[in-house]
Amino acid sequence: MNTSPQPEAVAVILAVEIDHFAEVVDALQRAGLTVTSEQPNIGTLSGTVVRDRIPALEAINGVASIDEERTIQLPPPDAKTI
Repeated sequence: MNTSPQPEAVAVILAVEIDHFAEVVDALQRAGLTVTSEQPNIGTLSGTVVRDRIPALEAINGVASIDEERTIQLPPPDAKTI
């Protein structure tokens, strides 16, 4: 039995051409992106993908940029600063 670990998916945010939004999204999904949110009016979407598939997504015509999502935790307003 093969119990090798599954590659971990990362959350990404993409900017794509607005004029071809639906076609680009279809191509991204065929290349391995799982879409979690779409904003076609501004040409952005978010989703998850296995990290080693990101270069394949970047190569799709109509993709302007791909950024990995990051979480930033701000301190509470009353926290003392150094």
